[in-house]
Amino acid sequence: MATQALRQEARADLQTKLLIGGQWVDSLSGETIEVHNPYDGSVICAIASAGEADVDRAVEAAQAAFPAWSSLAASERGRLLLKLADRIEEESEAFARLEALDTGHPIQDCRRLDVPRTVLCYRYFGGMADKLEGSVVPVDAGFLNYVEREPIGVVGAIAPWNFPLMFTSWKLAPALAAGNTVVFKPSELTPLSTLRIGELMMEVGFPAGVINIVPGYGATAGQRIADHPGIGKVSFTGSTAIGRRIVQSSAGNLKKVQLELGGKGPNIVFPDANLAAAVGGAAFGIFHNQGQACIAGSRILLHESIADEFLDRFSTLARSIRLGDPLDPATEMGPLTSRLHQERVLSFVDIARGEGGQVVSGGAAPGVAGLEDGYFVQPTIVRAEPSHRVAREEVFGPFATILTFRDDAEALAIANDTEYGLGAGLWTNDLTRAHRFAKGIHAGMIWINCYKRVHPGSPFGGFGASGYGREMGFEVMREYTQPKSVWINVDAQIPPFYAR
Repeated sequence: MATQALRQEARADLQTKLLIGGQWVDSLSGETIEVHNPYDGSVICAIASAGEADVDRAVEAAQAAFPAWSSLAASERGRLLLKLADRIEEESEAFARLEALDTGHPIQDCRRLDVPRTVLCYRYFGGMADKLEGSVVPVDAGFLNYVEREPIGVVGAIAPWNFPLMFTSWKLAPALAAGNTVVFKPSELTPLSTLRIGELMMEVGFPAGVINIVPGYGATAGQRIADHPGIGKVSFTGSTAIGRRIVQSSAGNLKKVQLELGGKGPNIVFPDANLAAAVGGAAFGIFHNQGQACIAGSRILLHESIADEFLDRFSTLARSIRLGDPLDPATEMGPLTSRLHQERVLSFVDIARGEGGQVVSGGAAPGVAGLEDGYFVQPTIVRAEPSHRVAREEVFGPFATILTFRDDAEALAIANDTEYGLGAGLWTNDLTRAHRFAKGIHAGMIWINCYKRVHPGSPFGGFGASGYGREMGFEVMREYTQPKSVWINVDAQIPPFYAR
């Protein structure tokens, strides 16, 4: 099917309203937000823009739904999540087209990664729902003490624009499995797949108010979620600057906060590495999804003995990447998600040159016929020094910063010379070195001879300015619950000084 026909099909019957209390409604203000196609800048549709009053309505609906949802058998909550996974899988091609249209992800990536990972996550936590156990604690003689995990209540979830479909599953699946109700704010830039998920949730039988979807601007809808006294926890993925503001806002009612923020991932290539595998892995680490990933391997650290050979291979590969229409299966890299972000990424090319960095490859919009209206940036490679801004600040685009090192000690020092601590990679066949660096790098996730692997069973998150708390794995079920300790006197004598 021609890409224009695919584009028209993906636009068909789009949901554009807010989901509040089981009903699709306009915002109280009547305001809307245009959603743009990053491939050509055209308007896909206009969605309702949630304001503070709409968030208040959503929280009220979530509060009303919480008692019944939290007391529902965990296996029944899991069954609904499993039904949702089945429906997404049945509509996998439609979701792939919608995600490609809305975000600029190449459709081959949507088919191969975004949609299957989303299905897998809902299935994982659908199965997890009735596996969350408490514990019995050995305490004083004559007493029984057990600890159970209870849901928090209403959770506010704020998702970013870079992987909207996948992030619905990362946040909704564990929160709902644990018995919480949710007010979910997708990015106003890429809300369409999330709204479709909401339609399927209503279709498979989630009770009204359990999930509420309120796309809107961060300064209004997002800020109200952070401030709202009726929300017991906020799960936020986005920039470190906004994460700090959410922490400040959480002080109002001391709500729990879970933050997955920025990164500046070091990807280290040692002289004994399989160079072909390292080149391919580094390319995936920084150029997949146009580099718009918090875990991107944006700092590539090369041992000086292999730096020239690696860079020759790596730049050759980068120049061969096919930019084009995200709905074309031959496209390997699509546009960035917004014009503003394209301009920001390109500004770092000037910053690099101004600090004495060398642009090895890319560094501009492609200038190719047919791509001039899209938000494209060429795969860019820059040689720099560890002190340069491009080696310290998150660019969040297809922008690889190349650094070199002389020995292991210098490599580790450069890797840890950052405020971030999300993900890191290393390429070596030395088992001792691999374990030593896995221990020594200050990051929440380490990949050895691979990069950017994720799975619902493995905790995802970082240290330092990359945030705290974890997505996925059994760890996240603790994030969405709180422990209650219960003491029972089964055979203990009451001390005499209490007797009357």
